[in-house]
Amino acid sequence: MNDINFIVPKLIFTSTNLPILPEIILILNLIAIIAIDLSNKGKNTTLLYKISLVSLFVSAVILVCQWEFSILSERSHASDFSNIFRFFLLICSLLSVSLSVDYILCSKVALAEFLLFKLTAGLGGMVLSCANDLVTIYVSLELLALSSCFLSGYTKRDVRSNEASMKFLSMGGASSSFLLYGFSPLYGPSGGQLQLNETVDKLLVNQYFSITYVSAAFITAGTAFKLSLFPFHQWTPDVYEGSPTPVVAFLSVTSKVAAPASFTRLFGLIFPYLSNEWHAAVGLLATFSMILGNLIAVTQRSIKRMLAYPSISQIGYIMIGVLAADSGNGYASMITYTFIYIFMNLGTFARITPFGLRTGTDNIRDYAGLYMKDPVLTFSPVLRSPSLGGMPPPSGFFGKLYLFWHGWKAGSYPSVPVALVTSVISIYYYLKIIKSMFTGKSGRSDTPKTSRQNSLVSPSISISKNSLEIVMIIRAIASTLSGIFIDPIIEITRNTFF
Repeated sequence: MNDINFIVPKLIFTSTNLPILPEIILILNLIAIIAIDLSNKGKNTTLLYKISLVSLFVSAVILVCQWEFSILSERSHASDFSNIFRFFLLICSLLSVSLSVDYILCSKVALAEFLLFKLTAGLGGMVLSCANDLVTIYVSLELLALSSCFLSGYTKRDVRSNEASMKFLSMGGASSSFLLYGFSPLYGPSGGQLQLNETVDKLLVNQYFSITYVSAAFITAGTAFKLSLFPFHQWTPDVYEGSPTPVVAFLSVTSKVAAPASFTRLFGLIFPYLSNEWHAAVGLLATFSMILGNLIAVTQRSIKRMLAYPSISQIGYIMIGVLAADSGNGYASMITYTFIYIFMNLGTFARITPFGLRTGTDNIRDYAGLYMKDPVLTFSPVLRSPSLGGMPPPSGFFGKLYLFWHGWKAGSYPSVPVALVTSVISIYYYLKIIKSMFTGKSGRSDTPKTSRQNSLVSPSISISKNSLEIVMIIRAIASTLSGIFIDPIIEITRNTFF
């Protein structure tokens, strides 16, 4: 008993004083996946899936404990900011893994490599969210980008998946080049400093303002590729359309969490004296992203391609929150909306994944009359699609209301009215799908497709056929309740200003 009383406080002390312990657990999980896969000679086993979920859950619990300890010990607000986004990335990975397993087992592709790439991408995003030097930022960003690229081309026999992977790789290489060109002018004038705070101190002392402008321009272009901001968004629709649906779900949320976190830290720490300049540039990019994303989404026929363009507009909304940061509320509006967006978007893809497995299509026209065939599958979009569009009473309405209000108070006068108008436009194409589900008449029979998909399922698979539906309902409820309990979320995220 005395040994237990001695060991438990020691474990708590170690966990709170080892900030990278959640990342270490994920690395150990990656090693375990490789070892189990080798011992099973490459056969798919649900043990890999269960171990991944457990490791992600344990990492999230440890991170919350570290976060509580940092609040009690009154550590810096920057650590709060990093911990919040690391926690978000763990949520994204946990929910997307649970969403993916049925798809992978039915498609008869290797589960181990899929989990390996997905967890590696999540690990890269977590490191990126808390990186404090230029080299770590670049390496973690490439870890996230390359793992995402491999995931987008995971169904190697699908021509569209191969095309998506090649476009992702080529555009990702271009964005990395821009980012390196932006980092290089910072490294020399700062006297070879890599730490963000030391770099900005040296730049202010030496007064290399012209070089700093060039650096800020290249970093803006490089991060805009990762954020899918206009006009660096060209890769997004093609990658969304060609990639496997669970991969698209994962990419749609991790990019909206990791990239804004890195962007905010870079510009908030290195370029605080250029705030007017980069605020104007980013505000312009965000405004055009909202306009283009929502207008082009109206004309799309593929459901995955249709969701790609709203993701471009959604990052425009999130950037309003980045620009609206102040000493009183910090980045609370951006963080709150990002949290709500994770559940809204993953829940939407949780609807698309089983439909694609059963019918083999992602055409919006084939969703007609879905209510008569599968009421459960229809339940989720009825709650979630209006939330993505910003209709009350779901959580998306309260998230956007809080985001736009703080944007208006911060002086984003051109962006906020555009955001309001484009949100109304987005309601149209979301409600159009719901209307088709209830009133449309399907002109095709999906029985052959369904039987062909069902024949792919191995009788040894122990995962319930209804697991996707259960996860979908949980996310629908979570995305609704997060709007009701938005005040506690806002209070938690207030003290996040650098």
